[in-house]
Amino acid sequence: MITCRTAKQCGQADYGWLQARYTFSFGHYFDPDLMGYASLRVLNQEVLEANASFKPRTYPNVDVLNILLQGQAEYRDSEGHSWKAGVDDCILISSQPKVSYSEQNIDASGPLTRLQLWLDACPNQTNPLFQRLSLSHQAYTLIASPTGEQGSLQLRQQVWIHHIQLQAGEQYQVSLRGSRAYMQSIYGSLILENMNAESCQKLGCGDGAFINDEKQIIFKAVKPVRLLLLDLPV
Repeated sequence: MITCRTAKQCGQADYGWLQARYTFSFGHYFDPDLMGYASLRVLNQEVLEANASFKPRTYPNVDVLNILLQGQAEYRDSEGHSWKAGVDDCILISSQPKVSYSEQNIDASGPLTRLQLWLDACPNQTNPLFQRLSLSHQAYTLIASPTGEQGSLQLRQQVWIHHIQLQAGEQYQVSLRGSRAYMQSIYGSLILENMNAESCQKLGCGDGAFINDEKQIIFKAVKPVRLLLLDLPV
């Protein structure tokens, strides 16, 4: 079964220096029926104006994945570490107890646009504090996985995050490991369907979809499209 969640249905925020869209409950936006999905706690798209920054904050026991779509960012933690990233970089931070983290748009002339995901982390697993992967323009990339397979970032959870980029008329098929998945469109227009075309949805820019009890999903690009697919067995 495929259930859409359009961009218009998401929580919205405009603080002047920050514009945000929240898929799940976050900050001032609260929906008791949308506190996350499986081990996916947060999925935000946020745009920071030039030189804007998030103040240092601590996280619960999560892996924080930032996917930069526009601009440049610098990340710092209270232990003295700092990292910089640019367009198409995927940054994975293994948050640590009592450690605070900040994020700044270091582009003085333009906005920073990025997706941010929080995923529940297994408390007994130790991973590198900071991992980076740069996306290419190929149709498929495995961004993150539990074992770091195919050169992907290593998560502290049984989750596989796929990045798919298609031109109009192209299609791509993914086999799912479990009964739940979530798809997030970054831009473009696509048709999302199961193997038998019994469950079929058309989605646009910023739309998402809950996927339940499907073994395989087919993505068909109506217009050039870029999307994430999170395979969430746990």
